[in-house]
Amino acid sequence: METLSLTRDELLELVNVIAAEVLREMHKSGGNKGRQAGTKGGSRGPEASARNPAPPAMDARAVRMSPDVRKLAGLIDHTFLRPDATRAQVEKLCDEARFLGMAAACVNPVWVPLAAERLRGSGVKIVTVAGFPLGATFTLVKRAAAEAAIRAGAQEIDMVMNIGALKSGDVDRVENDIRGVVEVCDAARAAVKVILETGFLSDPEKVTASEIAKKAGADFVKTSTGFGPSGATEADVRLLRQTVGPEMGVKAAGGIRTLSDALRMLEAGASRLGSSASVAIVEEAARLVE
Repeated sequence: METLSLTRDELLELVNVIAAEVLREMHKSGGNKGRQAGTKGGSRGPEASARNPAPPAMDARAVRMSPDVRKLAGLIDHTFLRPDATRAQVEKLCDEARFLGMAAACVNPVWVPLAAERLRGSGVKIVTVAGFPLGATFTLVKRAAAEAAIRAGAQEIDMVMNIGALKSGDVDRVENDIRGVVEVCDAARAAVKVILETGFLSDPEKVTASEIAKKAGADFVKTSTGFGPSGATEADVRLLRQTVGPEMGVKAAGGIRTLSDALRMLEAGASRLGSSASVAIVEEAARLVE
């Protein structure tokens, strides 16, 4: 399973298909409210493979995935970055990401080796973080964190920008910080997403930060850590997309908990979503698109 890369038109078509089903369900006059996902016949999604068994907690739910729902799942980084994450919780996250065919499992650096082993051969990418969640550490430390994570199996690095430097007007320092991590990742063909933590920034600062990230060679700009003052908003996603253009990724993260949240972010211009509520989002879509 490869991570999906959809054009803007394909993203909008996906949003429209799922949104139409949401509206159809909302306007139904009755019936079928108790219907569970997967009651119809037809082929199952990736969970049908013996190599990709359903996690025990999901067996009863029997999620069946249409091509559209599979596309949606393939745009989500299934995320669990809490400091108290346990081994069992990380294993569950990885199993869910594999089962549902998500873009990636996003874990703290200490769990990258476990995730790499758990997801071996699945096609689900392993994402971890650098300079997280404050961004207020030395570039050397961010570079070392990225390098160590890549050696352990990470394929994408979500680094937190030096927020204080940006707000101080020290754009060279911000650029050098990002470029330092990009250099490490480029050497290993790993992607870099720059977390701007938009909740701390004015709109002009968001534009400047996005322009710097693009100039420094990052692959994505990302809205939030999920630990800052606010998460992703449609307005911020739209602004970031307008700034970086179609050739760069925009990841919306922070506070995306429902299918409606996910669709709004995709429609605003996100090409990747980060969420700890990924399973609920995909299950909600699966119940509607059958």
